Amino acid sequence: MAPPDRAEQSRLASVRAKVEHPFLIIKRDFGYTKTRYRGIAKNLNHLNVLFASANWLMRARAVALMG
Repeated sequence: MAPPDRAEQSRLASVRAKVEHPFLIIKRDFGYTKTRYRGIAKNLNHLNVLFASANWLMRARAVALMG
């Protein structure tokens, strides 16, 4: 892999790592591994609530670490 490609892949890997963290929280802490199809609107609403909850949880953990 050429050096410019390696730098680009490194940058993308950094972004992927930041984006994957909320998915870990939703799967591990909230137990959301499989979903039942209930309609696009209901599933979208459920995911929006889960991601909002994950954001609150990450924020609470960050505040707890800072004291």
